[in-house]
Amino acid sequence: MFLSTEAFPQAHRILGIVNATSHLMLQSNEIDAFESMDQLFSDVEAKLKSRATAKGADGVVNVRFTTNVANVQVAPKFLVVTGYGTMIQLIDKKKMK
Repeated sequence: MFLSTEAFPQAHRILGIVNATSHLMLQSNEIDAFESMDQLFSDVEAKLKSRATAKGADGVVNVRFTTNVANVQVAPKFLVVTGYGTMIQLIDKKKMK
Protein backbone atom coordinates (compact mmCIF):
# COMPACT_ATOMS: atom_id res chain seq x y z
CA MET A 1 0.00 0.00 0.00
CA PHE A 2 1.36 3.40 -0.93
CA LEU A 3 0.25 7.02 -0.77
CA SER A 4 1.29 9.61 -3.34
CA THR A 5 0.54 13.27 -3.84
CA GLU A 6 0.97 12.75 -7.58
CA ALA A 7 -0.79 10.69 -10.24
CA PHE A 8 0.52 7.20 -10.95
CA PRO A 9 1.93 6.54 -14.45
CA GLN A 10 1.49 2.74 -14.46
CA ALA A 11 -1.72 1.13 -15.76
CA HIS A 12 -4.32 1.10 -13.00
CA ARG A 13 -8.03 0.90 -12.25
CA ILE A 14 -9.71 3.66 -10.24
CA LEU A 15 -11.67 2.30 -7.30
CA GLY A 16 -13.04 5.55 -5.90
CA ILE A 17 -12.26 8.23 -3.38
CA VAL A 18 -11.16 7.61 0.20
CA ASN A 19 -11.01 10.13 3.02
CA ALA A 20 -10.03 10.22 6.68
CA THR A 21 -10.00 12.78 9.49
CA SER A 22 -8.15 12.95 12.79
CA HIS A 23 -8.39 15.58 15.50
CA LEU A 24 -6.83 16.54 18.80
CA MET A 25 -8.25 18.72 21.55
CA LEU A 26 -5.76 21.15 23.08
CA GLN A 27 -6.36 22.16 26.67
CA SER A 28 -6.00 25.82 27.61
CA ASN A 29 -2.46 25.27 28.93
CA GLU A 30 -1.31 23.75 25.62
CA ILE A 31 -3.02 26.00 23.09
CA ASP A 32 0.24 26.63 21.24
CA ALA A 33 1.19 22.95 20.88
CA PHE A 34 0.84 22.95 17.10
CA GLU A 35 3.67 20.44 16.70
CA SER A 36 0.98 17.90 17.62
CA MET A 37 -0.25 18.35 14.03
CA ASP A 38 2.56 16.00 12.92
CA GLN A 39 0.97 13.05 14.72
CA LEU A 40 -2.40 13.88 13.18
CA PHE A 41 -0.89 13.61 9.68
CA SER A 42 0.48 10.16 10.57
CA ASP A 43 -2.91 9.10 11.93
CA VAL A 44 -4.69 10.24 8.76
CA GLU A 45 -2.15 8.47 6.55
CA ALA A 46 -2.66 5.22 8.48
CA LYS A 47 -6.46 5.54 8.20
CA LEU A 48 -6.25 6.20 4.45
CA LYS A 49 -4.06 3.12 3.96
CA SER A 50 -6.32 0.93 6.10
CA ARG A 51 -9.53 2.02 4.37
CA ALA A 52 -8.02 1.69 0.90
CA THR A 53 -6.62 -1.76 1.68
CA ALA A 54 -10.08 -2.87 2.84
CA LYS A 55 -11.44 -1.85 -0.59
CA GLY A 56 -8.76 -3.85 -2.44
CA ALA A 57 -6.62 -0.88 -3.47
CA ASP A 58 -2.89 -1.05 -4.05
CA GLY A 59 -2.41 2.64 -3.41
CA VAL A 60 -3.93 6.08 -3.01
CA VAL A 61 -2.88 8.80 -5.44
CA ASN A 62 -3.44 12.54 -5.69
CA VAL A 63 -3.57 12.67 -1.89
CA ARG A 64 -4.40 16.08 -0.45
CA PHE A 65 -4.51 17.25 3.16
CA THR A 66 -6.36 20.11 4.80
CA THR A 67 -5.70 21.46 8.26
CA ASN A 68 -7.95 23.45 10.53
CA VAL A 69 -7.77 24.93 14.00
CA ALA A 70 -11.29 24.97 15.35
CA ASN A 71 -11.98 27.37 18.20
CA VAL A 72 -14.95 26.11 20.15
CA GLN A 73 -14.70 28.78 22.84
CA VAL A 74 -11.74 30.60 24.33
CA ALA A 75 -10.33 27.12 25.01
CA PRO A 76 -10.06 24.32 24.08
CA LYS A 77 -8.92 24.39 20.50
CA PHE A 78 -9.19 21.45 18.15
CA LEU A 79 -6.51 20.65 15.62
CA VAL A 80 -8.10 18.86 12.66
CA VAL A 81 -6.39 17.17 9.71
CA THR A 82 -8.37 15.69 6.83
CA GLY A 83 -6.87 13.72 3.97
CA TYR A 84 -8.40 12.38 0.78
CA GLY A 85 -7.29 10.79 -2.45
CA THR A 86 -8.14 8.38 -5.25
CA MET A 87 -7.82 4.65 -4.58
CA ILE A 88 -6.23 2.68 -7.39
CA GLN A 89 -5.62 -0.96 -8.16
CA LEU A 90 -2.61 -1.75 -10.32
CA ILE A 91 -3.25 -3.72 -13.49
CA ASP A 92 -0.83 -6.55 -14.17
CA LYS A 93 -0.31 -6.53 -17.95
CA LYS A 94 0.83 -10.16 -17.86
CA LYS A 95 -2.55 -11.25 -16.47
CA MET A 96 -4.36 -9.35 -19.25
CA LYS A 97 -2.74 -11.44 -22.03
